[in-house]
Amino acid sequence: MSNSYLDTMPNTDGFFGKFGGAFLPPQLETPFTQIKEAYEQLKNSPKFIEELKYVRKHFQGRPTPITFAKNLTAFCGGAKIYLKREDLNHTGSHKLNHCMAEVILAKHLGKKKVIAETGAGQHGVALATAAAYFGLECEIHMGEVDIKKEHPNVVRMKILGAKVVPATHGLKTLKEAVDSAFESYLKDTDNAIYCIGSVVGPHPFPMMVRDFQSIISLEAKEQFFEHENALPDNVVACVGGGSNAMGIFAHFIEEKEVNLYGVEPMGKGENIGEHSASLTYGSEGIMHGFNSIMLKDDKGEPAPVHSIGSGIDYPSVGPEHAYLNSIQRTQIGHCNDDEAIDAFYKLSQLEGIIPALESAHAIGFAIKLAKTLSQDKTILISLSGRGDKDIDFVVENYPVPNAKF
Repeated sequence: MSNSYLDTMPNTDGFFGKFGGAFLPPQLETPFTQIKEAYEQLKNSPKFIEELKYVRKHFQGRPTPITFAKNLTAFCGGAKIYLKREDLNHTGSHKLNHCMAEVILAKHLGKKKVIAETGAGQHGVALATAAAYFGLECEIHMGEVDIKKEHPNVVRMKILGAKVVPATHGLKTLKEAVDSAFESYLKDTDNAIYCIGSVVGPHPFPMMVRDFQSIISLEAKEQFFEHENALPDNVVACVGGGSNAMGIFAHFIEEKEVNLYGVEPMGKGENIGEHSASLTYGSEGIMHGFNSIMLKDDKGEPAPVHSIGSGIDYPSVGPEHAYLNSIQRTQIGHCNDDEAIDAFYKLSQLEGIIPALESAHAIGFAIKLAKTLSQDKTILISLSGRGDKDIDFVVENYPVPNAKF
């Protein structure tokens, strides 16, 4: 029996320390128990493992490479910057890593339909892709604001055969999309499965999504040695719910000499409703079926949030992130909207890689970090997605710089 971190966390009830668990209405207790039992059975099944390996290699295009960002490194004048290229994963982000596996799980349970939320649309596109590949129905809930902002991904979901349901209440963004998706799932638990899009939600999803996303760090650890014959000094990823971050952190957690930075979206200010920095400004609370650190209003309810990155404007954070931060294994980085836009253009014009706005937060923080480090240090960034979905929004609101930096 292994005593490694990934094998022992969370505990059997889904807790990472005091964070996590499954706080569910009675009608969802049985479906979630079935999902947990099915995952425990499947994850050690040679047939499941082989099917997932085949899909990742021959459909997704894994392994994704690590790229040395030589021009960005020179611009920063400090540590060497490397990018783990999840933007090259099929559908353009890390999300397919868990979506293909979740749909295999749905088929194992005899489900006919998958339901999910999406913010930036990347999880929605990935799940619609997986549903098409495996022949299941797909229903995606998305905030009305995000539907307008992320129009290219909405079109992609519809082309792939998904039904896109707008969330029209509250702020009409990611939290409301989760609310809407849960309501839909409650009405059809016999035929459908709710495929949560991050390391959030009731147990077993924070564990399950982390496990599926850990392929990122499994690959990256070996690939980085090819470049530097050493582990990275620093690993950086954006954090909303935190699936890409847990993916790239997973196999480095026990490597104590590696600094792990989860970058929170500082938005446009420090007041409630101006940012989505849950770990920085939040406190312990239960939302969407799990206990974590969340942003609250003066009534103790989930606070309004903002980020230019639609996939990271969520008022809580995955429970494992809350735990790792509480034991000081991870550190919090910050990047605001303007810094993310600056990073978006810098990476595009210096490296020929257009990043997703979510990923641009990790780039923005890494630029600041690199300038504080000596040239013998290294930074590995999770480039969690490509920016095709964001280009219309960005150029309409932030003029393209006249010249390279």
